[in-house]
Amino acid sequence: MYLLLPLESEDIPLKINWTGIESCVSAVEFLRINAVLNFQKPEITDGNSSPVASDPPIATKFSDDNNVIHLANISASVDSLKEMVVVAIHTGRIYSILDSVANTSSESPFEGDSDTNYSSFADYYLKKYCIVLKHPEQPLLLLKQGHNSHNLLVDFRNEGAPLENKSDGKKVVEKPQQHAHMPPELLVGININTEILKSFYLLPSLMHRIESLMLASQLRDEISRHGCNFNISSSLILEALTTLRCNESFSMERLELLGDSVLKYAVSCHLFLKYPKKHEGQLSSIRSNIVCNSALHKLGTNRRLQEYVRDCAFDPRRWAAPGQRTIWPSPCDHGLEMTEVPLDDIKYYGEDKKLMLGKACDLGHRWMISKTISDCVESLIGAYYVGGGLNAALSLMKWLGVEAEIEHSLIDEAIKVASLYCYAPKVDEIGVIESKIGYKFCTKGLLLEAITHGTGPEQGVGYCYQRLEFLGDAVLDVLITLHLYENHRNVDPGELTDLRSASVNNDSFALAAVRWNLHPHLLHGSLHLDNQISAFVKIVSGMTSTASLAPEIKAPKALGDLVESITGAVFIDSKLDLEQVWKVMKPILSPIVTPDKLELQPSRELIELCDSLGYFIKENFNAKGDLVQVELKLQLEDVLLNGQGSGPTRKAARGMAALRILKQLEKRGITSSKRKKHETDDVDPTWSKDVETSESARKKQKVHELQQQQQPGINRDLVSSESTEIPVVPPIEMKKGGPRQSLYELCKKLQWPMPSFETMEQKSRTPIQIGDATGFNSFESQICLTIPDFGKIELTGEARADKKSSFDSAALVMLHELARRGKIVIGERRVQSLMWILN
Repeated sequence: MYLLLPLESEDIPLKINWTGIESCVSAVEFLRINAVLNFQKPEITDGNSSPVASDPPIATKFSDDNNVIHLANISASVDSLKEMVVVAIHTGRIYSILDSVANTSSESPFEGDSDTNYSSFADYYLKKYCIVLKHPEQPLLLLKQGHNSHNLLVDFRNEGAPLENKSDGKKVVEKPQQHAHMPPELLVGININTEILKSFYLLPSLMHRIESLMLASQLRDEISRHGCNFNISSSLILEALTTLRCNESFSMERLELLGDSVLKYAVSCHLFLKYPKKHEGQLSSIRSNIVCNSALHKLGTNRRLQEYVRDCAFDPRRWAAPGQRTIWPSPCDHGLEMTEVPLDDIKYYGEDKKLMLGKACDLGHRWMISKTISDCVESLIGAYYVGGGLNAALSLMKWLGVEAEIEHSLIDEAIKVASLYCYAPKVDEIGVIESKIGYKFCTKGLLLEAITHGTGPEQGVGYCYQRLEFLGDAVLDVLITLHLYENHRNVDPGELTDLRSASVNNDSFALAAVRWNLHPHLLHGSLHLDNQISAFVKIVSGMTSTASLAPEIKAPKALGDLVESITGAVFIDSKLDLEQVWKVMKPILSPIVTPDKLELQPSRELIELCDSLGYFIKENFNAKGDLVQVELKLQLEDVLLNGQGSGPTRKAARGMAALRILKQLEKRGITSSKRKKHETDDVDPTWSKDVETSESARKKQKVHELQQQQQPGINRDLVSSESTEIPVVPPIEMKKGGPRQSLYELCKKLQWPMPSFETMEQKSRTPIQIGDATGFNSFESQICLTIPDFGKIELTGEARADKKSSFDSAALVMLHELARRGKIVIGERRVQSLMWILN
């Protein structure tokens, strides 16, 4: 429990502003008794009668002084009213007074086209609220509305700067302040100034952040009670508990990436030492079972991590002080009376895409993706590694139930076994390798094992590099990930993942093996492998030291394994000294890719480019023997691009096909990989506002078709083509986001470019009714859809109270227009009875 009280002044510490507190209490009591919101609209008995609201009692007797303004509860001079906080008795909204407006009164006319229904302010309050003003001669007050709390925890780094847009250098136009004009007698004065009011709006975000930190501290204390007391900061743990859906300046993504590598490393070390007789395939299988998402989810829920995860953006409107109820309820419809959802009951699992993830109902139930829990496990491991090192991470894994302890006696046992290998015939070669990598082995047998392939010329020796390769893979993973994490702190998690993927892979390791001339030392007995290595070495010899492989070139796996196995050998020989391993391997792996040198794979680059431009890709593939063929199709507004590729795997073939399409796009001047926001990216199918169309919207439709020149043999009208089946669109979901989602799915299916929206905003100084909603702004959106080989269709939707609802209205109009033209058929909604299965 906490108590927050306003101070009299910053200059006088700890002096409570009791006058302001008493004024707030009096204002609340006054509103409870006199608020016009509670009045019933009186009946009009005849044509000459006017509805008149009850005459509320006035706390202070009014005077006739022209310099005195009469509010609903007090009278005060004009100067003393400035910066005063007031509450409107007819709406309950909170304002601050900026000034009185000279040469105005309640008889002054409204300004703006949206206010033509009322001749004056007095006429507006008479017709709208049944209020007859008692002092219409008083000047109007200029008010600034400030009653909406905002989420101040969101990431503002990508918001436009006030003067200049960082991305393109263009000036950003600031939105004008929304001010209101109102008769003084409809306002209840509160004896506090605007600065105190502003601080009130900080409280929801401030207290939410404090509560979140306390929750993180609570989790840390829970972990510490089990012997994991490493004093990790609450802010670091909070970062590990925060998902991207919170839209804050930090999230668990970076820590999850690091924790994933630390977990893989710790489990790999444990398994390698505990099971010296198991081969690489068996060790990999056991490791996969331990670190897979389902296993981590079970470990996380066993420790009740789902109660700590923050999985949605903070909504300040629903925040309430302890002991108070929110004024924005979220009723529970989960059919569960208890506060805790049973995880073992299949009834509470589902794949309904309409569920609102992360947001809790009034009983505390919330839906969460199971992978979020497993990600949280990994991010916590990453947080403890960053805050307390490997020992802290291992201690946390023990608390979670992950078996990853490292017994140092087993290290000595592994070294002892390798010391028995006979390396005398290869002593000269071992010496050459040691000079190349800059490390002298204490146990030469480890290096001999690291360079021995499974097809080694000396059969029956009882060892090969596979176990060391299994271990070295995990060691290089954690070392490179930690290097990237520490050296690129301002890189977003997605790019950090791309950096790791570009650095930790067989191709990059194989390139390092060839460039450091390690490949001649690989002991094997395979002619096929020898031919592969020779061909690869020939290709690499013609490349620069920083060049990467083309998509169609795949390095022999044995060369990448060689680097990993040597890493594992150094790791065991140094008795698990990660710093020593990194000192040896960093020069071999250099240059490690940096953000400015990062090159995405063609498939990934094409996908991101098409996402940014609103295009869709279709893929067809078939396998012929050992060769896979892939065809990609990309439909632009005026042409269909085709790209074909072939290779030993579908991934390789897709990369070749994507590269060919990228080259075609480059010829057309489309090369930017910059992400451009599309309004349809914001579709949230769980929003609940209904969007309907009407005849008034249809009358405003403007259809503009730009017929393009027909090419021989191509029928531009999809309807008239007998060979083309008209697509059937499922019944349109009329909740907020539903029409946009239906149109999005249609464009994806038919490979039409995504539609674009342009919105006009109309502002009013008084609330206006738009459908079922009321607000000060109305939004009307125009939608433009380009149909390949047909033309453009431009339509205008109905005005709505918010921008995204206006998108829905325009999308709905577009869908009905497409149906009218015969481009689609909209399915009918069938009413189905739903039954809960309780047993």
